[in-house]
Amino acid sequence: MKIALIGASGFVGKAVLKELLDRGHSVTAIVRNAGNLQPENGVTILAGDATDKDFLSKAVKGSDAVVSAYNAGWTNPNLYHDFLAGSLAIQEAVKQSGVKRLLVVGGAGSLFIAEGQQLVDSPKFPAEYKAGASSARDYLNELKKETQLDWVFLSPAIEMHHGTSGERKGKYRTGKDNPVFDTNGRSVLSVEDLAVVIADELEQQNHHRERFTAAY
Repeated sequence: MKIALIGASGFVGKAVLKELLDRGHSVTAIVRNAGNLQPENGVTILAGDATDKDFLSKAVKGSDAVVSAYNAGWTNPNLYHDFLAGSLAIQEAVKQSGVKRLLVVGGAGSLFIAEGQQLVDSPKFPAEYKAGASSARDYLNELKKETQLDWVFLSPAIEMHHGTSGERKGKYRTGKDNPVFDTNGRSVLSVEDLAVVIADELEQQNHHRERFTAAY
């Protein structure tokens, strides 16, 4: 497949890029700074602002699917606004391009941990992630109104938030709106296996116009 990957040089983006290339897909890697990625076979690197709709719609045109691993920066003081505005701009640009399939890597904060309670609203939710998680939750609510694109929103495991990197097991379990917990009551997934989930979804197309999550 031909995949356009927004945020290809980020923590999640780099893992997704490697997984897609290992599977033989070709990738258009869209980054702010081309120097953040090494040129390699199967990759076309395009540098630009992902929130520039004209640039982005041209960049992704002709792709089989677009993956947005867009991140407005965890230390960005305007993170809430910038992530929401950027995500909406990306959505609009994908529509302009004519590509139908959009996979958005969101956060775990919008997962429901109890009846009517989302993780981001729980008392123990880390303050440093609150703005980003709230923005991703509010963006999901906007994305649910989208009727033209065949979109999917992926919430990583709860412990992906803390930069969980490790081995690639190649196996995971999925859920919809509630976290997937292991026998120890933890919701955890390495970034390498998050990339496996994303590549599998692009190939198998199991989810349409809905959110899902994955963990061990």
